[in-house]
Amino acid sequence: MNRPLVITDCDEVLMHMVVPFAEWVDAEHGVLFRIEDASFAGALKRKECGTPLEAAEVWPLLDSFFRTEMTRQYPIPGALAAMAAIAEQADIVVLTNVGPDHQQARIDQLARHDFHAPVIGSRGGKGEPVRRLIEQYRPSVAIFIDDLAGHHHSVAEVAPDVWRLHLVGEPAIADKIAASKHAHARIDDWAAAQDWILARLAENVPAPAPEPV
Repeated sequence: MNRPLVITDCDEVLMHMVVPFAEWVDAEHGVLFRIEDASFAGALKRKECGTPLEAAEVWPLLDSFFRTEMTRQYPIPGALAAMAAIAEQADIVVLTNVGPDHQQARIDQLARHDFHAPVIGSRGGKGEPVRRLIEQYRPSVAIFIDDLAGHHHSVAEVAPDVWRLHLVGEPAIADKIAASKHAHARIDDWAAAQDWILARLAENVPAPAPEPV
């Protein structure tokens, strides 16, 4: 029987992102990131006048951050220790929406913290990449971890028998993000999340089919 598979996001799951990003855009670009808004939509505002950035201005800032400032990021408490424990029982793949351009930088970033796992730099909904990973690994059971509700919806539609854990490891935004109705659990503490994941691995059964609407 093949090993179980855990597919995890990185930003706000394994590594802090919004706080280092907010500090950087403030210091280097004169832009305030209002973390209380809990999303990038309208949360980036010019310090001089308070006007929101246009949507077309947001990705270049993110791209620049991931290109040159990833060393500012630091691990979510307990995340990498949990991954080490989980790796004893399951294969781990990091599925992160930094895109192919920053995939190697993400590998290098995690390696600096002595975390080594395959990394896929994707874009868009994660349902299809998860489905492809299931076809590749053919695991006995699979678990998906992400901080964004939209990705849980995507995975629920495309790979419904994958267990889905909604985890927001950044306290600055965790209480502002509603639990995804498409996840099987919402846990923001890695000690409790590790217990939940290991329990699913021990049960070794697929996630239940969603109830009819």
